Amino acid sequence: MMLTNKKRLTLSLAILILSIAADQIIKFAVKLSMFKHESIRVFDWFYIYFTENRGMAFGMELFDKLFLTSFRLVAVGFIAYYLSKIISNAKFPTGYIVCIALVLSGAIGNLIDSIFYGEIFTDSDGRVAELVKWGSGYGEFLHGHVVDMFYFPLFGFDWPQWMPIVGGEHFIFFSPIFNFADACVSCGMIAILIFYGKYLNMSFKK
Repeated sequence: MMLTNKKRLTLSLAILILSIAADQIIKFAVKLSMFKHESIRVFDWFYIYFTENRGMAFGMELFDKLFLTSFRLVAVGFIAYYLSKIISNAKFPTGYIVCIALVLSGAIGNLIDSIFYGEIFTDSDGRVAELVKWGSGYGEFLHGHVVDMFYFPLFGFDWPQWMPIVGGEHFIFFSPIFNFADACVSCGMIAILIFYGKYLNMSFKK
């Protein structure tokens, strides 16, 4: 059943508000109760492992921090504009709109860290961070670190010694540490590629 434009807008806003709130609540809880590189074992294959990164999703650090924050700002603006256009266009199904809203919520979640966390938190190196007044934190405006905490070392093994390059090294699957915002972006993009790929290149024209 096709939802009305108003209901599609309401659904998108609900996804954005709930996802961003969940992401920030988790990050605040970790930041204010754990020091960096502290871990909590939940299961053998799941840990809460607190780390921070200056870069992109899943702990990657490929570019300058200011560039990445600026890129995130531009990306969020573009995705928000795109979402506003497809909500009122009947050619785009509700499921696709949900996926785009998830991607946008994840992008905003990590952008909040990058913009504000350096201003409002003390550092977490060897101690639990504190929430401080604006400008008394560990970094400058737009230079905050993104908080990551979900670690799923599902299984691991040692490569045989005779293997070139990786011989004798220990391999862990899945090794990246990520956050709720990263999961929103990943789930949204994977669902788009599997179910809604044909809508990516469609125009806004009705």
